[in-house]
Amino acid sequence: MTLTPAEARRRAAGTDWPALAAELDRYGCAPTGPLLTPDECRDLADLYDTPELFRTTVDLARHRFGSGQYRYFTHDLPAPVAALRAALYPRLLPIARDWAERLGRPAPWPDTLDAWLERCHAAGQDRSAQILLHYTEGDWNALHRDVFGELVFPLQVVIALDAQGTDYTGGEFLMVEQRARAQSRGTATVLERGHGLVFTTRERPVRSARGWSAGAMRHGVSTVRSGRRRTLGLVLHDAA
Repeated sequence: MTLTPAEARRRAAGTDWPALAAELDRYGCAPTGPLLTPDECRDLADLYDTPELFRTTVDLARHRFGSGQYRYFTHDLPAPVAALRAALYPRLLPIARDWAERLGRPAPWPDTLDAWLERCHAAGQDRSAQILLHYTEGDWNALHRDVFGELVFPLQVVIALDAQGTDYTGGEFLMVEQRARAQSRGTATVLERGHGLVFTTRERPVRSARGWSAGAMRHGVSTVRSGRRRTLGLVLHDAA
């Protein structure tokens, strides 16, 4: 895996970020352009079988979160994971600050990822939250939020490492928005291999008659009907 920080920044720049921000406003999730090549996807997915790279493994069924597994990397991240996380933070930062302004909330995120992570660590959030997720036939992930502590970056990214329709079927990415005095609204997205999906960690700004309010959102994965579905999760805060 040879993805350099400069190449990660070049690929991140290939996304139409104003269009992505507008789609995030509407749905709470939006796709990026290509971030990884097929070979890079395969190499990253294969890291799942190298347990020393990870600090812990979570069995979803054991915790009644669904079915399947995921593993949290240690802070010694593989170069492509670190490069993509650093490249995406400054692209997502203006959106995060805009959302905070609309909701009338503080925007505690500094200009660089390193400075933000220093704040997380000083607050006791010093565990890596970068994830490789692994699902096979019959697996699914219940609707949830990835908060991990008091300091939260409001957006995160999932990158598909396998191809839907070729490597697996089913397994759509799900988002459900809880709407005030109305039925919840769901969105299902097929992840394109090597592309990212930016999504809200917990809520999005929703315009109302009285201004802006926070629309609560959760995400999950529909049942994998066949094959194997693996993804990389990039979380832009560390865990308590």
